[in-house]
Amino acid sequence: MKSIIIILSLILCFSCNKKQKTTKKEIVESVSSKIQKPEFQTILDSSNVKGAILIYDLKQNIYYSNDFDWSNKGNLPASTFKIANSIIGLETGVIESDSTIFKWDGKKKWLKNWEQDLVLKKAFQFSCVHCYQEVARKIGVKKMNDFIKKLNYGNLRIDSLNIDKFWLEGESRISQMQQIDFLKRLYSFELPISERTENIMRDIMLVEETDQYKLSGKSGLSNSNEKYNGWFVGYIELKNNTYFFATNLEPIKEFKFDSFIKKRLDLTLDAFKEINVLK
Repeated sequence: MKSIIIILSLILCFSCNKKQKTTKKEIVESVSSKIQKPEFQTILDSSNVKGAILIYDLKQNIYYSNDFDWSNKGNLPASTFKIANSIIGLETGVIESDSTIFKWDGKKKWLKNWEQDLVLKKAFQFSCVHCYQEVARKIGVKKMNDFIKKLNYGNLRIDSLNIDKFWLEGESRISQMQQIDFLKRLYSFELPISERTENIMRDIMLVEETDQYKLSGKSGLSNSNEKYNGWFVGYIELKNNTYFFATNLEPIKEFKFDSFIKKRLDLTLDAFKEINVLK
């Protein structure tokens, strides 16, 4: 009897030690999946902007960033919400298809590109605000909130007073980490949406295709009390891997529209060169 008790004790002790070792290993793996890249900070400093570049390596399950605290901080989604807005519009039938035309009302708009009839892909790529405000109003508060919850997209505050501007002003927030999580689920066909919608999104999100890569994404810009915040989110597909990115920037010096807009793309691609994804 005494020998049986000793054997059982040894088994329990072995099991506890094994479990403890596994837990430590999991903790190490969790920590090692985030790599600080001071080189990204150097890229931002040289361009007179502050913020963070966040890149996720799908195959290796590794995040790279100059500032993980910033990457977890929420900001207004701005026009990056057009990704989710397009999905919800297509799923609800408010946007009938990729052939849907947004009619220009003949009035002067903020950008010259908006002063024309636009097919869905052009409305998305030109970031036509009034086009997507119309989509949001037609979707309505209840359906919009229901789909946002279904898609698990950020932390948005949507009501009848802000249905056509909640992504541009107010209390709605999404972090870079949340942006990448959403994009990963979209890319991996893990969102609760139709294959048709998935395929349309892949088409309208395509920014550039070269011999080296396919770049897909969406930019965004918000202005809260003269404080500008800019986004570029998406993914880049290579032959052997896919990388997701969410860049969030704010100008340090005086805001210059054209140069700041261009920086979101250029600095993101520079970061990919730093981790030897692009040449």
